[in-house]
Amino acid sequence: MSEYQHIKLEKTEKLAFITLNREPLNILNIEMMNELNSALESLGDGSHLKVLVIMAEGKAFSAGVDVSEHTAELVDEMIETFHKIFRLLDKIECPTISLVHGAALGGGCELACFCDMVLAAEGVKLGQPEIKVGVFPPVAAAAFPQYGFLKSVYELLLVGDIIVAEQAQAMGLVNHVFPRDDFDKHCQDFISRLTANSAAILRLTKKTIKAGLNKPFIESLDIAEKIYLKDMMATKDAHEGLNAFMAKRAPVWTDE
Repeated sequence: MSEYQHIKLEKTEKLAFITLNREPLNILNIEMMNELNSALESLGDGSHLKVLVIMAEGKAFSAGVDVSEHTAELVDEMIETFHKIFRLLDKIECPTISLVHGAALGGGCELACFCDMVLAAEGVKLGQPEIKVGVFPPVAAAAFPQYGFLKSVYELLLVGDIIVAEQAQAMGLVNHVFPRDDFDKHCQDFISRLTANSAAILRLTKKTIKAGLNKPFIESLDIAEKIYLKDMMATKDAHEGLNAFMAKRAPVWTDE
């Protein structure tokens, strides 16, 4: 268990959990964001993990960045500290998942949806309402067009309406919407299915997806082919998986 004031960091051999813990709404102030950055820095590139999970205590995943720190005196520090979270997350090589049980708004929505996969409880509210107070969300503007349907992203950021998880799923920002009553169970089941795979192959698959983003197909295919032959086929787990399939047995991963 971590010694942080506004977050929790828990690690097992192959999993890491960061829990937002500034109840009730997990509003992200500079102090809390510094703690998030410290926790992420402690994980390095995450290559030793199978998954990083970001979740929250309280009523909301996060109601966003603390508006009281969006002043002329603090805005540079606030933006630098907030954006550092995403620069660090972008370096994480293992899959990242957010578990959204309550509202994720503004910076909270950016944090949730920046993760590789998003699991949300039914009816949960998400949104980027910054436009209504005369600003825009830089992370969402830079990242969401890669994740969701472009016209829907334009609407989300330019109109600023709050949507529910089901709408976010339809526009490509959320993977699964689970019932509230057994949300935790569904999330645990999903994470178990993910972590049943080799950490080495999970990492290389994510690397391939990211390396080929927004490139022409042939260039993306060349990248994938190189990683497949030079990196993946050099792992122990690639050979173990193929041998296990041929022998009709379950693979025993070494995560190497």
